[in-house]
Amino acid sequence: MRTVLLLLCVLLGTALAQPGARAQSAGPTQTVRGTILDAGAQAPVIGATVIVVGAEPALGGTTDAEGRFRLTGVPVGRVRLRVTSVGYEDLFLNEVTVNAGKEVVLNLSLTERLTKLDEVQVVYKRGEDQRVPNNEMATVSARPFSPLEANRYAGSLGDPARMAQNFAGVGSANDSRNDIVVRGNSPASLLWRLDGVNIPNPNHFGAVGTTGGPVSLLNNNLLAKSDFLTGAFPAEYANALGSVFDLRLRKGNDEKREFLGQVGFNGLEIGAEGPYSKNSKASYLINYRYSVFSAVKAVGFDVVGTPEYQDLTFKTDVPVGARGTFSAWVLGGSSRITFLGQDVDTTQAGVFGDENNNGRPRFMTGVGAASYEHRFTDRTVGRLVLSGSRTTQRYDQDTVLYRGGLISAEIPQYSVDYTQDKLSANLSVAHKLSARDRVSAGLIVDLLQYDFSSGYTYPTPSVERDVQDNTALSQLYAQWKHRFTDRLSLNAGLSATRFELNGSTVVEPRAGVQYQVGPAGTLSAAYGLHSNIQTLVTYAYQSRQANGSVARTNQQLGFTRSHHAVLAYDRQLTENVRLRLEGYHQWLFDAPVERTPSSYSLLTEGADFERINRGNLVNEGTGRNYGGELTLERSFAKGYYFLLTTSVFSSTYKGSDGISRNTPFNTGYAANALAGREFRVGRRENTLTLSLRAATTGGRYFTPIDFNASAATRRPVFRVDQAFSEQQPAYFRTDIKLGYKINRARLTHEIAVDLQNVTNRENIFQQAYNPRTNRIGTANQQGFLPVPFYRVTF
Repeated sequence: MRTVLLLLCVLLGTALAQPGARAQSAGPTQTVRGTILDAGAQAPVIGATVIVVGAEPALGGTTDAEGRFRLTGVPVGRVRLRVTSVGYEDLFLNEVTVNAGKEVVLNLSLTERLTKLDEVQVVYKRGEDQRVPNNEMATVSARPFSPLEANRYAGSLGDPARMAQNFAGVGSANDSRNDIVVRGNSPASLLWRLDGVNIPNPNHFGAVGTTGGPVSLLNNNLLAKSDFLTGAFPAEYANALGSVFDLRLRKGNDEKREFLGQVGFNGLEIGAEGPYSKNSKASYLINYRYSVFSAVKAVGFDVVGTPEYQDLTFKTDVPVGARGTFSAWVLGGSSRITFLGQDVDTTQAGVFGDENNNGRPRFMTGVGAASYEHRFTDRTVGRLVLSGSRTTQRYDQDTVLYRGGLISAEIPQYSVDYTQDKLSANLSVAHKLSARDRVSAGLIVDLLQYDFSSGYTYPTPSVERDVQDNTALSQLYAQWKHRFTDRLSLNAGLSATRFELNGSTVVEPRAGVQYQVGPAGTLSAAYGLHSNIQTLVTYAYQSRQANGSVARTNQQLGFTRSHHAVLAYDRQLTENVRLRLEGYHQWLFDAPVERTPSSYSLLTEGADFERINRGNLVNEGTGRNYGGELTLERSFAKGYYFLLTTSVFSSTYKGSDGISRNTPFNTGYAANALAGREFRVGRRENTLTLSLRAATTGGRYFTPIDFNASAATRRPVFRVDQAFSEQQPAYFRTDIKLGYKINRARLTHEIAVDLQNVTNRENIFQQAYNPRTNRIGTANQQGFLPVPFYRVTF
């Protein structure tokens, strides 16, 4: 702990000693270009001025009839841009990173002024705040992020979900996976959206019906600025109870071909982008990743128990006339691993594992979409997206029998064969009525088809699922944003969703108001009614009845629902430092619980690989999450940044027995400290970076194991009457990341090492009964792990 505090003091101390603006060097230069649109109408802003602040000699340009601008000869390093246009609020972009090996392509939006410049003096402008989300209908609990942050933060490993664990109100369920717990909600309450498409779990080794996994399919090299929402979100987001990742893929460079090579935690990676021809504005973007472990195996080193995975992302954007754009993208990946019982070390009394079982899980996820966006007028834009996805999960488990210490037989015991398909259509239209009013509406229809088969073949044959079926989920929404003045605005919306499997229908109102208090503060309040259906594998589960027959007893489950209320206060303390306070209360109802009195609730599931096998569920459970959050953040400027977040909260639920209990996610508190420092080296603007992260949370609650009953039956028996009554020790982890960037003419090298859990603290993952040792074994989370990284762009 002393080492952590010392490093933090060094980072902040040297940052405060950072000198002011320095003269531009004579090193490599690069092009900075992009497009500027009206935030409400998404129409080009013609004649906007873009300048590099403090450049000597002056460096700037204006936008053309398509809203495009180009700045050439921009020095490599970090620059500050100012964007101005008559009738719009000024926009400042601080610390834009310019590398020698890749052009900087920006897609920016300007907000129209409501008043003339001489009518009112507003010191704080929304357009200057880079913390403003893409979705202007979001009032509270919305945090935009850039792919740069996923790379910059120690411990994030280029993964958006791991990066988000540093935000207020967000915690980790497990170091080995990127599941996130938001304000006490189960990870299963998260909605993933990519370029307007609601997508299945975008992670390798991600089981059907879950939202996380050990390695992300998403490639942060291909992401644009995106949003992460944690409560009371706009009406367009349905079938989401706790949080939303609204991700955007960036466009490929439409003027110049560029290439990337990378080696890191996510594997070996190659990428390319550029125009199809010199005279074409159509562009492509493609990236392929291959697991390092798979590469090692391919050259003859077969290591049992190591993960193998690969993924591919492709996107193309094609202009259609002066007002249309066609886009298409594909994201797909496969993963597998083998666990052999013979590899379990039986000489350790507390070992976590089972030498009597072999397991072979295999996963595949594929998503593709095609969209057409058309600007009918300078105030109206429409978009149609057609998409399809397939997710498969296979798992085979064997019982291993030994004789004389050697394997005598491997008997197939259990198997899973899941396939889930979805075809979707998303139609949306947005219209800017005036500088004060903007409306949008949309329709989303998902056609779902699934084939689920799972069950035991040994020692007693039984069937959990044997279902081939189809259904549909449809959503209709409308939203309105009204700006009463430059200081006061209102967001309102209504969403209606219907699930055809059992005819369940919900209508959800959403509303938020924001008021600027003084020259640098903003007070916001929002309410939303939110719902989500259960995972399809839950509906497909077959329960054995008293007469010996089996039936799908969860078929009539409706939506789990919740009321969200959020109050927030933002204050810009200095040009680069912001304070944010949020308080929230979430009332959950209609949660699935067992028909007969018990402690079980589906609100406690969703944080691991395990299947949910519960039948006879009814929508009669409740839950409650409430708490307060504090964020103190300095945006990257003058060579350093920091992010300090603290959350204090409560998360409880009631099963069908009516007893209030902790959820497993009720850690009570969470705190994160992030800081980073960048040092310039040499005349070519090479940089040395140091990033530190320290995180702590209260211990997770768990259900104790009945040792005597487990010893008698030789299998784990839990004391369900004491569900989630015992708490693990507090969690603490520190990560340090060191990096060095080398800029050469048209080439950039980046070398880094991410030192995870540098104190090697033994944080408990979970406990389980081991019948061989007749003891309760403990599995710890990730120990000290150095993760090297190298990237080259040219």
